[in-house]
Amino acid sequence: MKDIRTLSLEQLKEYFVTLGEKPFRAKQVYDWLWSKNLHSIDEMTNLSKELREKISQEFTINPISVDLLQKSKDGTIKNGVKLHDGLLVESVLIPTESRTTACVSSQVGCSLNCEFCATAKLKRMRNLEVAEIVDQVALIDKQSKLYFDRPLSNIVFMGMGEPMMNYKNVVDAIRKITQEDGLGMSARRITVSTSGIPKMMKMLADENLKVKLALSLHCAIEHKRNEIMPFSTKFPLTEIMEAMQYWYDKTG
Repeated sequence: MKDIRTLSLEQLKEYFVTLGEKPFRAKQVYDWLWSKNLHSIDEMTNLSKELREKISQEFTINPISVDLLQKSKDGTIKNGVKLHDGLLVESVLIPTESRTTACVSSQVGCSLNCEFCATAKLKRMRNLEVAEIVDQVALIDKQSKLYFDRPLSNIVFMGMGEPMMNYKNVVDAIRKITQEDGLGMSARRITVSTSGIPKMMKMLADENLKVKLALSLHCAIEHKRNEIMPFSTKFPLTEIMEAMQYWYDKTG
């Protein structure tokens, strides 16, 4: 059964029109899904029971769940997050005195082959869906409020996977996280960390998302970088520097 969160607002409107419902029903459902991060169609209380039953016959919601939670002495919380198909990723809450940061994953495994990275040994199994990325942020926001009595302040795409290799879903997730009819969080408090894929870095600059970009350089000596990050032989440091300059010129 299809996850209803794969539908855009316009697609939801079209769906409700086919049911003979008013288009505004789509906005009600959209708010439940993205602003309230609701995981149960039956709990959409401003819809009639009959309408909720119709929706449930065609769609489902596949939320993430915490399979294992570990706390460290410094307050860091590591979540082993189970996806609807049983695969696992990690999401981490990192606290300081002034803020809490969510480190979220974008892929199950990774298609890059960095020698030092445990995720690279898993290989890439699949990209995370938009909703699975947003769910991680909503989950850690709840944990931040529960354990540290304050909402999540920062987000870093530095968990499992290379964000640029799941480009469309990461960008769409950022929009859902930052839009007023989504989670409503500040784009300026989001950092996308990449191992360095110049073409995608330039594309992200053109999105005008107002997020920050971090480069995992690891070594500025090209031949050594290529040894520990073999994929980088395809992306010379000159091209990465050009992409970083493009980012700066475009975003300031």
